[in-house]
Amino acid sequence: MSDSARETGTQLDVKFDDKGLVPAIVQDIASGTILMVGWMNEAALKQTLATKKATFYSRSRNKMWVKGEESGHIQEVVEARVDCDQDVVLLRCKSHGPCCHVGYQSCFYRAVQGDGSAGQLALVEKPVFDPKKVYKK
Repeated sequence: MSDSARETGTQLDVKFDDKGLVPAIVQDIASGTILMVGWMNEAALKQTLATKKATFYSRSRNKMWVKGEESGHIQEVVEARVDCDQDVVLLRCKSHGPCCHVGYQSCFYRAVQGDGSAGQLALVEKPVFDPKKVYKK
């Protein structure tokens, strides 16, 4: 497919990177909050679209995983979008519990302080669960 057709057409033609992956942003459909970013291979994208459960490819574990498969905090996909050149996926989800594996509602619970030159972060959210109680492994 040509770049022009990919950018302006109505045919799904996701552009995976040289490792066969595409970044996927998860957004809470009710609040608009960005919950997390993960990676998908073609199989994870197909499974996500078929099951309506956010499914990703773990680069560190070299396998697919369903968000919430262990915690129960699944991300139910209400709408899937792609950006203009189809190299990023946006999953607009109904969140069934907190998203971050370290205990926060969103994985984006820290803000860079000032211009970032001091390397300081500030916590801008409070933890909402204890990961030791949720993740038994």
